[in-house]
Amino acid sequence: MKTSDFSFDLPGELIAQYPGEKRGSSRLMVLDRAGGGRRHRGVAELPEILKAGDLLVFNNSRVRKARIYGFSVPSGAKFEFLLLNRLEDSAGSPGGASVRAPGSCLWKVMTRRVRRPGGRYVFKGPGGAETASAEITGRDGEFFLLRFDRPIDDTWLDRYGHIPLPPYIRREDAPADSERYQTVYAEVTGSAAAPTAGLHFTKELLERLAAAGVESAFITLHVGPGTFLPVRSEHIEDHKMHEEIFSVSDEAAAKIEKARAAGRRVIAVGTTSLRTLESAWNAAGRGMMRGEGATSIFIYPGYRFRAADGLFTNFHTPRSTLLMLVSAFAGRELILESYAEAVSRGYRFFSYGDAMLILR
Repeated sequence: MKTSDFSFDLPGELIAQYPGEKRGSSRLMVLDRAGGGRRHRGVAELPEILKAGDLLVFNNSRVRKARIYGFSVPSGAKFEFLLLNRLEDSAGSPGGASVRAPGSCLWKVMTRRVRRPGGRYVFKGPGGAETASAEITGRDGEFFLLRFDRPIDDTWLDRYGHIPLPPYIRREDAPADSERYQTVYAEVTGSAAAPTAGLHFTKELLERLAAAGVESAFITLHVGPGTFLPVRSEHIEDHKMHEEIFSVSDEAAAKIEKARAAGRRVIAVGTTSLRTLESAWNAAGRGMMRGEGATSIFIYPGYRFRAADGLFTNFHTPRSTLLMLVSAFAGRELILESYAEAVSRGYRFFSYGDAMLILR
């Protein structure tokens, strides 16, 4: 199957550059994947659209301020780095040894411009004072290994880092993004991008859903390159999904198993929740795994779903693994027809855009 099979025309003005004026006020396309029917509603109407007994499964990963800017030594050129995950010092540097000074730490990072090992950078606070320095010590595939001279933790990143807005949002992050590019139920820090379907939910909406008999369960998948890297291969089967860490609590697993045993709908909120459900559900149908795991699952048309009956999601980028996933869930032709209708009706696309609910 070709990557080009998942292309569609999207006017640039429909790519949402800012969140809606009020969280939870976005438009919602409700898609019947069996009959192909479409209804146009609002996210605020979810308690009336869903049924008592439905189980919504949310990803409660919290986005860290993972984008930082360093200045090359000695040129002073500015470089952007996206911190993906902190590595254990004992892991060393693939492809070469690194000098581990006391108090240093090693991160796997992305950067848009290819850099050679040995490149040195300094990082500065708002007043221009140096807050850390770092050196590229090696590579790990398409990623780089950046060793800092001091611990770089979430406390440091909250102070000096930036919200990692995706590249199609063509502006710098603003103070408001610290709150709006985060779900209201975010709990476990570790993502380099938001699980954006959850951005639509307010505390008030969650309370209304509960009052309507709709249950909730919370799992965790830390969003990384496996979710947001583009497909560069001509054939989608040649694309490599990068591994992401997830965890499922006993409570969440029990709720999911109980709902499935009773024939109630399990609805994933976001593609990351769906991928976690499918990764953690036992292939023999014996239930959910508990605890922490890792997944590089790539879902595209032809995949047989085992754990999820519905999907609440945003409108995704052309030729992406996310579009391929929703095409697997509802059918490629139906999804592309629905996206064309969304374009004609002026729906907002991508992270800060409108939403789609796919139900059977």
